[in-house]
Amino acid sequence: MKPLTEQEIRAAFVNCSKGEAGRLSVPRDLDERPWDDLEYLGWRDPQAPDRTYLVVERDGTARAVAMRSPNHLVGQGKRNMCSLCLTTHSAGVSLMVAPKAGKAGKQGNSVGTYICSDLACSLYVRGMKDAGIGGRLHETITLDEKIQRMVVNLSGFLAKVTS
Repeated sequence: MKPLTEQEIRAAFVNCSKGEAGRLSVPRDLDERPWDDLEYLGWRDPQAPDRTYLVVERDGTARAVAMRSPNHLVGQGKRNMCSLCLTTHSAGVSLMVAPKAGKAGKQGNSVGTYICSDLACSLYVRGMKDAGIGGRLHETITLDEKIQRMVVNLSGFLAKVTS
């Protein structure tokens, strides 16, 4: 992923108003992010931990979605799997719900999926972050194939938000 500026991130939101995008908290450490190892930039709002954000860059265009994580952690004590990267966690997966873009979102329609609570899927897939015992299932596919699968899963979620 190419490095993004705060202005590019704010302009990329597809499911909130320009005013909302202007008020949300953007990470202050953008210069320190491992951009070359990210398929998306994800973060939690430090002032409102139930608010999460995700930005992808495709074909030179950034697209961002605002989400809520009403039940911060899913199934505490049980192992749950992220729908994007397929990493399993005990108390490390959250249901993230995004209002749909456009008229559907204004009518209250939303779409949700289970995502790593820290939004670090790219780092889990690459083995740069450890989810603990059993976090990554042994697979015979290559790292590139795992990354591509995550990108497809992410694209599917974003398509549901924007459709």
